[in-house]
Amino acid sequence: MIKIAIFGIGGVGGYIGGRLAKHYKDSSIAEIYFIVRGENERQINLHGLKLETTKGDFIAYPKLATSDSSRIGVVDLLICCIKGYDIKKNMDLVRACVGTNTVFLPLLNGMDGMDAIQREFPDNSVLGGCIYLVSKLAEPGFVKETGGLEQLYFGSSLPGQKKLMEIEQVFRGAEIKAEISADIIQVMWEKFIFISVFATITSYYDSNVGSLLSDPDKKDRLAKLFDEIVAVAAAAHISLPREMVAKSMEKLSALPTGSTSSMHLDFTKRKSTELESLTGYVVELAKQTGIRTPIYNEMYAALKQRLAGPMVNN
Repeated sequence: MIKIAIFGIGGVGGYIGGRLAKHYKDSSIAEIYFIVRGENERQINLHGLKLETTKGDFIAYPKLATSDSSRIGVVDLLICCIKGYDIKKNMDLVRACVGTNTVFLPLLNGMDGMDAIQREFPDNSVLGGCIYLVSKLAEPGFVKETGGLEQLYFGSSLPGQKKLMEIEQVFRGAEIKAEISADIIQVMWEKFIFISVFATITSYYDSNVGSLLSDPDKKDRLAKLFDEIVAVAAAAHISLPREMVAKSMEKLSALPTGSTSSMHLDFTKRKSTELESLTGYVVELAKQTGIRTPIYNEMYAALKQRLAGPMVNN
């Protein structure tokens, strides 16, 4: 029996947690717990977690949904689907269910999440992971997945393939497309490059993808942002496909014209943002590796200044 807790029941955590909870309800293979707060916690405990997906709709019932991790006990796997900012505060909420052998699997947008969690729990294994998924928390207790795009990658540079294979089988048993990656850092960077550029430029211009691509000047700066971050990745010894920029531009062009980034939405709502994880991280790594990133620098400075105004609590 593997004991799994999902921390953060939003679009990603709700989808992953929902599929796991549905499949392993009353199972001898796995127990699934949700660490969730506020109205989301209340609705799940009252009515279960409702999911509307491209594979069909269902209601999932975890073993327990709670904001108090001490009620769960020590877990074997802690899947972290939280925002990248303020990880220390978030990790304080899960300490009660972390034991010596607890393995962390962060599914965050940035590249700094693994290190941040490892600093808080230096003796625990922290896997690398990323997921391609179009899903959102439509309202408390209700997750909506669209597009039919789902692929989860995870892995580790440390020995212990048996544990990874066990986790992979648990995911696949719940009809989650999961794959162990031999080079998870490269896989994470491939996704990060797209997310970082998209989040930075949509937030800077306060625009959706259609507006950006229809303006020659903005489209040119978009391409240059990709060039800058790829150069930073190369300087950090990250091996990427040669056609990385072209494929990323194709991916953007294929999005509905009204699409924007979650960071842009957070800026418009005056909420906390992932600016440091998605934009500041690139600027800092560029300094460390001696790579010039004038457009990233300009946009980061402007967005940081914009955050100087009052925020809305999440």
